[in-house]
Amino acid sequence: MVGLGNPGKEYERTRHNAGFWLVERFAQANGIVLRKDPKFKALVGKHADGTWLLLPQSFMNLSGQPVQMLAGFFKIKPEEVLVVHDELDFPPGTVRLKQGGGIAGHNGLKDISQRLATHEYWRLRLGVGKPPAGTEGADYVLQKPPAEERAAIDAAIEKSLAVMPQIIAGDMQAAMTTLHTEEPKKEAPPAKAPEKPGLLKSLFGRK
Repeated sequence: MVGLGNPGKEYERTRHNAGFWLVERFAQANGIVLRKDPKFKALVGKHADGTWLLLPQSFMNLSGQPVQMLAGFFKIKPEEVLVVHDELDFPPGTVRLKQGGGIAGHNGLKDISQRLATHEYWRLRLGVGKPPAGTEGADYVLQKPPAEERAAIDAAIEKSLAVMPQIIAGDMQAAMTTLHTEEPKKEAPPAKAPEKPGLLKSLFGRK
């Protein structure tokens, strides 16, 4: 399980670090310590079930090297790799799971695909929204989301963590069914009709 982001205090709350946020929360919830491993140029931890957690510390556009090194060392196949990353194509609060597909200019995914020589790893895509008109995507993802957007991203992370046991077990279809099913929006209660004045009030209420 690879979380994508940039190391350093100045980046930790930016949209581009959404992948870090999820993996860090998963580690915390499962009592996993992420330790710096110079050999893999990453923060590395291991789940009790054998799943490796990886946070590359080589900056986003060089994320592939730590992934390639750890996957090669432990003989992990690309289809056994889950990359968690920010996604401009979805609004905050949306999360999608897919295998392979286009990388839409995401530099972290681009480097991973080049290093693994395939796109066929799994991706957990956390929506961060599209940049407003006149703002470059590269600048947008390095900005901190406002509180309302961050809350929506956090909700998507919670939804993802709930299906992580299924993902780790390889039951991707069940995880996708849960993640891709939108919760029905609550309908607003019907507006109340204005109350008609009582008969006595209508007769005697006027001056």
